Amino acid sequence: MSSSLIGAEFANETADILLLKYPNANKSTLVEELKSLPTETLSAIYLGVVKPLSDKSYEEKKSALTNFDESIFKGLNEFSAKLNELLRAANRSYFQEDAPVISDAQYDLLKRLTDDLVLQRPRLSEFLKDIDQPGFAPAEKFGRVHHRVAMLSLSNAFNYEDVTDFVGRVRRFLNLSDTEPVELTAEPKIDGLSISLRYENRKLVQAATRGDGAEGENVTANVLTITEVPKKLPATAPDVIEVRGEIYMSHKDFAALNEKQIQAGEKPFANPRNSAAGSLRQLDSSITAARPLRFFAYAWGEAPELPGATQWDVIQAF
Repeated sequence: MSSSLIGAEFANETADILLLKYPNANKSTLVEELKSLPTETLSAIYLGVVKPLSDKSYEEKKSALTNFDESIFKGLNEFSAKLNELLRAANRSYFQEDAPVISDAQYDLLKRLTDDLVLQRPRLSEFLKDIDQPGFAPAEKFGRVHHRVAMLSLSNAFNYEDVTDFVGRVRRFLNLSDTEPVELTAEPKIDGLSISLRYENRKLVQAATRGDGAEGENVTANVLTITEVPKKLPATAPDVIEVRGEIYMSHKDFAALNEKQIQAGEKPFANPRNSAAGSLRQLDSSITAARPLRFFAYAWGEAPELPGATQWDVIQAF
């Protein structure tokens, strides 16, 4: 039997098991994501989650998956360590090398598995040390910038229950009752490279990538070439503020850039996000200047004073 047929068989069987754990997932989509995973990754999930359940009944499978029953899943230590290794490699390729080895959906699937392992078996956190690391350590080719306020990554919500849980956490944090209204702000998710812009006396003095959340890469010279990033803020702006957002590339500009790449006999870029990230993380700022990069602001870091009283007010000021 060919490796592709084995992969398809593993993917279907694995999807059936994962659907017992995540019943709101779409099976056809899940199968396609699993089929296109690197063989090593699909094998790890198959051996860690599917094979231990091969001789179990439907009810036994559901029960075992509820809390990752260790009397059935006897290799959870090894499985967790392998998932940690795979996620670390994915983080490195995505954040540091701008060359993803798996899709966002595939990454989310692995991350959801690891989150559930730690939630239901807290001791496994010893083997899943890297799952909450936002990004990856700064590359050595750039100077390092220490973030005065940690630059964290966004969490995901896959279904109604996840959103309800989020609102519940907000209520508890703010000490609100279950009936008090909670006002939320929703914005489009721009998929680019996270950036922190530091302004002092309303002048842009530093630009840094997220890096590992504590330290980022100093890309000030490159960011200064992006026309959508203001070099000076208006007189009404605070004296000191770190504006955070995404450096990105529109789909139209990405298609035009790839057309130029192909015409020049160069390899086309994989997607707009990595095209934008690769364009910004250049040692030669003239390369960055030649790329159609854009900026979208949606958050802040150090800010002794904010240009608004609410999240929405600040977004409008940005």
